[in-house]
Amino acid sequence: MSTHSEVRDSLDDLLKKGWDVDPLIQDVTLGKVRDMADRTVMVSSVVFHIPYIESESRYVLWKCHWPDCTNCCERQGRLPLTSDDLITIGSGLKYSKTSEFIAAETLTSTWSIQDQAGSAMTSINLKRSDTETADDDGTRIPCRFLGGDGACTLHPGRPGVCYLYPFMTWLENERGFPRIHATFQFTGDCPGFYLGGSIDEMRGVLDEYAAIIADYNMAHARTAREGFGASSAG
Repeated sequence: MSTHSEVRDSLDDLLKKGWDVDPLIQDVTLGKVRDMADRTVMVSSVVFHIPYIESESRYVLWKCHWPDCTNCCERQGRLPLTSDDLITIGSGLKYSKTSEFIAAETLTSTWSIQDQAGSAMTSINLKRSDTETADDDGTRIPCRFLGGDGACTLHPGRPGVCYLYPFMTWLENERGFPRIHATFQFTGDCPGFYLGGSIDEMRGVLDEYAAIIADYNMAHARTAREGFGASSAG
Protein backbone atom coordinates (compact mmCIF):
# COMPACT_ATOMS: atom_id res chain seq x y z
CA MET A 1 0.00 0.00 0.00
CA SER A 2 1.45 3.36 -1.02
CA THR A 3 1.75 6.13 1.53
CA HIS A 4 0.50 9.66 0.82
CA SER A 5 4.06 10.97 0.49
CA GLU A 6 4.96 8.17 -1.97
CA VAL A 7 1.93 9.03 -4.11
CA ARG A 8 2.84 12.72 -4.04
CA ASP A 9 6.43 11.92 -5.03
CA SER A 10 5.17 9.74 -7.87
CA LEU A 11 2.92 12.50 -9.17
CA ASP A 12 5.83 14.93 -9.03
CA ASP A 13 7.93 12.48 -11.04
CA LEU A 14 5.17 12.19 -13.64
CA LEU A 15 4.94 15.93 -14.01
CA LYS A 16 8.71 16.22 -14.39
CA LYS A 17 8.50 13.82 -17.34
CA GLY A 18 6.06 16.17 -19.05
CA TRP A 19 2.90 14.09 -18.91
CA ASP A 20 -0.28 16.13 -19.14
CA VAL A 21 -1.92 15.12 -15.85
CA ASP A 22 -5.21 16.94 -15.16
CA PRO A 23 -5.01 18.84 -11.84
CA LEU A 24 -8.33 17.30 -10.79
CA ILE A 25 -6.92 13.82 -11.45
CA GLN A 26 -4.01 14.76 -9.20
CA ASP A 27 -6.48 15.70 -6.45
CA VAL A 28 -8.36 12.42 -6.93
CA THR A 29 -5.10 10.50 -6.63
CA LEU A 30 -4.23 12.33 -3.42
CA GLY A 31 -7.70 11.81 -1.93
CA LYS A 32 -8.57 15.50 -1.96
CA VAL A 33 -11.85 15.27 -3.90
CA ARG A 34 -14.69 15.04 -1.38
CA ASP A 35 -17.68 14.76 -3.70
CA MET A 36 -16.57 11.60 -5.45
CA ALA A 37 -19.18 8.87 -5.72
CA ASP A 38 -18.87 5.20 -6.59
CA ARG A 39 -20.61 4.14 -9.79
CA THR A 40 -20.80 0.43 -10.54
CA VAL A 41 -21.14 -1.35 -13.84
CA MET A 42 -21.17 -5.10 -14.35
CA VAL A 43 -19.18 -6.40 -17.28
CA SER A 44 -19.40 -10.14 -17.74
CA SER A 45 -18.86 -11.54 -14.22
CA VAL A 46 -17.04 -8.50 -12.80
CA VAL A 47 -18.49 -5.52 -10.93
CA PHE A 48 -16.36 -2.48 -11.77
CA HIS A 49 -16.37 0.47 -9.35
CA ILE A 50 -15.75 3.66 -11.34
CA PRO A 51 -15.20 7.00 -9.52
CA TYR A 52 -17.67 9.75 -10.41
CA ILE A 53 -17.08 13.41 -9.46
CA GLU A 54 -20.47 14.91 -8.69
CA SER A 55 -19.51 18.59 -9.04
CA GLU A 56 -17.96 17.97 -12.47
CA SER A 57 -20.47 15.38 -13.74
CA ARG A 58 -17.46 13.43 -14.93
CA TYR A 59 -16.13 9.91 -14.46
CA VAL A 60 -12.50 9.07 -13.77
CA LEU A 61 -11.56 6.82 -16.69
CA TRP A 62 -8.34 5.22 -17.91
CA LYS A 63 -6.37 4.23 -20.99
CA CYS A 64 -2.85 2.84 -21.31
CA HIS A 65 -0.04 4.94 -22.84
CA TRP A 66 2.33 2.03 -23.50
CA PRO A 67 4.92 1.99 -25.07
CA ASP A 68 5.50 5.67 -24.29
CA CYS A 69 4.94 4.93 -20.60
CA THR A 70 6.36 1.95 -18.70
CA ASN A 71 5.87 3.30 -15.18
CA CYS A 72 3.97 0.19 -14.07
CA CYS A 73 7.14 -1.83 -14.77
CA GLU A 74 9.63 0.75 -13.53
CA ARG A 75 7.92 1.40 -10.19
CA GLN A 76 6.91 -2.03 -8.89
CA GLY A 77 6.30 -2.46 -5.15
CA ARG A 78 6.13 -6.28 -5.30
CA LEU A 79 5.16 -8.98 -7.78
CA PRO A 80 2.99 -11.65 -6.08
CA LEU A 81 2.89 -14.91 -8.01
CA THR A 82 0.03 -17.35 -8.45
CA SER A 83 0.68 -21.08 -8.61
CA ASP A 84 0.14 -20.79 -12.39
CA ASP A 85 2.88 -18.13 -12.52
CA LEU A 86 5.29 -20.37 -10.63
CA ILE A 87 4.98 -23.01 -13.32
CA THR A 88 4.89 -20.70 -16.34
CA ILE A 89 7.71 -18.34 -15.33
CA GLY A 90 9.84 -21.10 -13.83
CA SER A 91 9.62 -23.05 -17.07
CA GLY A 92 10.34 -19.93 -19.11
CA LEU A 93 13.49 -19.32 -17.06
CA LYS A 94 14.57 -22.92 -17.71
CA TYR A 95 14.04 -24.34 -14.22
CA SER A 96 13.20 -28.03 -14.26
CA LYS A 97 11.68 -27.91 -10.77
CA THR A 98 9.31 -25.32 -9.34
CA SER A 99 11.07 -25.62 -5.98
CA GLU A 100 14.36 -24.57 -7.59
CA PHE A 101 12.72 -21.57 -9.23
CA ILE A 102 11.15 -20.50 -5.93
CA ALA A 103 14.48 -20.80 -4.09
CA ALA A 104 16.47 -18.84 -6.68
CA GLU A 105 14.08 -16.27 -8.12
CA THR A 106 11.51 -15.37 -5.45
CA LEU A 107 11.01 -13.92 -1.98
CA THR A 108 8.13 -14.44 0.45
CA SER A 109 6.54 -11.44 2.14
CA THR A 110 3.52 -10.47 4.24
CA TRP A 111 1.80 -7.08 3.95
CA SER A 112 -1.35 -5.24 4.99
CA ILE A 113 -4.31 -5.31 2.63
CA GLN A 114 -5.36 -1.83 1.52
CA ASP A 115 -8.59 -0.56 3.12
CA GLN A 116 -8.99 -3.72 5.19
CA ALA A 117 -7.79 -2.96 8.73
CA GLY A 118 -6.13 -5.89 10.44
CA SER A 119 -6.01 -7.97 7.27
CA ALA A 120 -2.79 -9.30 5.78
CA MET A 121 -1.62 -11.24 2.77
CA THR A 122 1.36 -13.58 2.43
CA SER A 123 2.67 -14.40 -1.02
CA ILE A 124 5.62 -15.68 -2.99
CA ASN A 125 6.95 -12.75 -5.02
CA LEU A 126 9.12 -12.65 -8.12
CA LYS A 127 12.38 -10.80 -7.48
CA ARG A 128 12.25 -7.50 -9.33
CA SER A 129 16.05 -7.23 -9.32
CA ASP A 130 18.81 -9.79 -8.99
CA THR A 131 19.91 -8.20 -5.71
CA GLU A 132 16.45 -7.72 -4.14
CA THR A 133 16.10 -8.76 -0.50
CA ALA A 134 13.16 -9.03 1.90
CA ASP A 135 13.98 -5.50 3.14
CA ASP A 136 13.11 -4.12 -0.31
CA ASP A 137 9.51 -5.35 -0.16
CA GLY A 138 7.06 -2.53 -0.87
CA THR A 139 9.73 -0.18 -2.21
CA ARG A 140 9.61 0.84 -5.85
CA ILE A 141 12.14 -1.03 -7.95
CA PRO A 142 12.38 -1.25 -11.76
CA CYS A 143 11.56 -4.75 -12.96
CA ARG A 144 14.59 -6.60 -14.33
CA PHE A 145 12.43 -8.10 -17.08
CA LEU A 146 11.60 -4.72 -18.66
CA GLY A 147 13.24 -4.60 -22.08
CA GLY A 148 14.82 -1.54 -23.64
CA ASP A 149 11.91 -1.20 -26.06
CA GLY A 150 9.42 -1.01 -23.18
CA ALA A 151 8.26 -4.60 -23.67
CA CYS A 152 8.26 -7.33 -21.03
CA THR A 153 10.83 -10.02 -21.80
CA LEU A 154 8.61 -12.56 -20.02
CA HIS A 155 5.53 -11.71 -22.09
CA PRO A 156 3.12 -13.43 -22.56
CA GLY A 157 4.17 -15.43 -19.50
CA ARG A 158 4.56 -12.44 -17.20
CA PRO A 159 2.98 -12.53 -13.71
CA GLY A 160 -0.80 -12.42 -13.69
CA VAL A 161 -0.77 -9.41 -11.37
CA CYS A 162 0.98 -7.39 -14.10
CA TYR A 163 -2.02 -7.87 -16.40
CA LEU A 164 -4.31 -6.33 -13.75
CA TYR A 165 -2.72 -2.89 -13.55
CA PRO A 166 -4.14 -0.31 -12.88
CA PHE A 167 -7.01 -2.32 -11.39
CA MET A 168 -7.14 -4.12 -8.08
CA THR A 169 -9.66 -6.87 -7.43
CA TRP A 170 -11.39 -8.63 -4.55
CA LEU A 171 -14.27 -11.01 -3.81
CA GLU A 172 -17.46 -10.24 -1.87
CA ASN A 173 -20.09 -12.68 -0.65
CA GLU A 174 -23.36 -12.22 -2.52
CA ARG A 175 -26.16 -14.51 -1.32
CA GLY A 176 -23.69 -17.23 -0.52
CA PHE A 177 -21.72 -16.92 -3.76
CA PRO A 178 -18.48 -15.02 -4.43
CA ARG A 179 -18.80 -11.94 -6.62
CA ILE A 180 -15.73 -10.44 -8.31
CA HIS A 181 -15.20 -6.70 -7.83
CA ALA A 182 -12.56 -4.38 -9.27
CA THR A 183 -11.59 -0.74 -9.07
CA PHE A 184 -8.65 1.51 -9.91
CA GLN A 185 -5.58 1.69 -7.72
CA PHE A 186 -4.26 5.24 -7.54
CA THR A 187 -0.53 5.02 -6.85
CA GLY A 188 0.47 8.22 -8.61
CA ASP A 189 2.49 6.30 -11.19
CA CYS A 190 0.10 6.12 -14.14
CA PRO A 191 -0.59 9.09 -16.46
CA GLY A 192 -3.46 7.24 -18.15
CA PHE A 193 -6.32 8.53 -15.98
CA TYR A 194 -8.61 11.15 -17.49
CA LEU A 195 -12.09 12.67 -17.05
CA GLY A 196 -14.96 11.54 -19.26
CA GLY A 197 -18.69 12.00 -19.52
CA SER A 198 -19.62 8.33 -19.82
CA ILE A 199 -18.30 4.94 -18.75
CA ASP A 200 -19.01 3.84 -22.32
CA GLU A 201 -15.86 5.72 -23.36
CA MET A 202 -13.79 2.90 -21.91
CA ARG A 203 -16.18 0.02 -22.57
CA GLY A 204 -13.57 -1.77 -24.67
CA VAL A 205 -11.07 -1.59 -21.81
CA LEU A 206 -13.62 -2.95 -19.34
CA ASP A 207 -14.52 -5.80 -21.71
CA GLU A 208 -10.84 -6.75 -21.98
CA TYR A 209 -10.11 -6.46 -18.26
CA ALA A 210 -13.22 -8.33 -17.14
CA ALA A 211 -11.76 -11.51 -18.63
CA ILE A 212 -8.30 -10.78 -17.20
CA ILE A 213 -9.69 -10.09 -13.73
CA ALA A 214 -11.91 -13.17 -13.71
CA ASP A 215 -9.00 -15.38 -14.75
CA TYR A 216 -6.75 -13.84 -12.11
CA ASN A 217 -9.27 -14.46 -9.34
CA MET A 218 -9.51 -18.11 -10.34
CA ALA A 219 -5.71 -18.40 -10.35
CA HIS A 220 -5.48 -16.63 -7.00
CA ALA A 221 -8.02 -19.03 -5.47
CA ARG A 222 -6.04 -22.03 -6.76
CA THR A 223 -2.88 -20.55 -5.27
CA ALA A 224 -4.46 -20.38 -1.81
CA ARG A 225 -5.82 -23.93 -2.10
CA GLU A 226 -2.41 -25.23 -3.09
CA GLY A 227 -0.70 -23.51 -0.16
CA PHE A 228 1.41 -20.98 -2.06
CA GLY A 229 -0.26 -17.94 -0.49
CA ALA A 230 -2.49 -16.99 2.42
CA SER A 231 -4.62 -14.15 3.77
CA SER A 232 -5.70 -13.41 7.30
CA ALA A 233 -8.14 -11.01 8.98
CA GLY A 234 -7.43 -9.39 12.31
